[in-house]
Amino acid sequence: MKTRQNPKLTLNENGIFLTSLDFELYWGMRDKIPLEKYKKNILGARKAIPRILKLFAKYEIHATWATVGFLFYNTREELIHNLPSKRTHYINSNLIPYDHIKNIGFSEEEDPFHFAPSLIKTIKSYPHQEIGTHTLSHYYCLEKGQDIETFKNDLEVSLKIAKQHNIVLESLVFPRNQINNEYLDVCKEMGIKALRGNQSNWIYKAKKEEDISIITKGFRFIDRNFNISGHNSYSKDTVLKSFPFNFPASRFLYWYSKNFKFLESFRLQRILSDLSYTSRIGHIYHLWWHPHNFGVNIKKNLNFLEKILRHFKTLKIKYGMTSLNMGELAHLLNMED
Repeated sequence: MKTRQNPKLTLNENGIFLTSLDFELYWGMRDKIPLEKYKKNILGARKAIPRILKLFAKYEIHATWATVGFLFYNTREELIHNLPSKRTHYINSNLIPYDHIKNIGFSEEEDPFHFAPSLIKTIKSYPHQEIGTHTLSHYYCLEKGQDIETFKNDLEVSLKIAKQHNIVLESLVFPRNQINNEYLDVCKEMGIKALRGNQSNWIYKAKKEEDISIITKGFRFIDRNFNISGHNSYSKDTVLKSFPFNFPASRFLYWYSKNFKFLESFRLQRILSDLSYTSRIGHIYHLWWHPHNFGVNIKKNLNFLEKILRHFKTLKIKYGMTSLNMGELAHLLNMED
């Protein structure tokens, strides 16, 4: 298959460190929290992204930035002019993004919460950073009212606007991790080669937002600090069974919380031990988060991230662990398959 990935990369038997970020700004939080209450996080994300990229460059981290397609546009008029001809109408009207467009600003300069062409350009300028897709509109694939036709239209427009920025989208992350297996053939048809799946443990099963119980959230909270679901790494043979390749998440990188600062050492050790285990047995480990998670307490979050990346560097030297983005790994598996 045709690819634009780095031809010097090779796939060996050592551990692989995958990194992906859901780059969405306010489009990913629009239905959860009023903008006035989340402005600091979004503006902070814009400050954090260049600093994350500098850390990635320092430690030679390859990452996939799964980007909401709306962020590519330069103006509101350009966005409105290029909306899909067929759009989903979720039963829960709060989830529909299109009515929200009339409330956004004219351009990135006026509205840094809904536009990000300058940030996309910055990400693209750094080595080993892949721009992937988080769908055009932060499309929810398990909510009532969605269907395969509107999903396809959404993805088509996302591919189109990315191409206008000289970007070929090959990796996809489903918003809210709502993976709909019925849509995988559409992804394949549209040229998607890799997607991020969910951990195999029952507490991370793909569900509608309303179906995630308090008990499930409680188990997830415990698991972020203490190992109850396992290391959640996996062998490359596991992902060869399907196409597009499914690279399940291993761990969500939670943000610093003053209320839970007493658990910070446990949270860090949870991830470091995962990476150590993965590197020793030659598995794949997939870490992910949102830039806006780092939007407050930026310094503390970046320091935490650097401790993880420093540990990766140690494992790279000791065991030959490799950092790859989703597109690169898909390319290498294609060559080997």
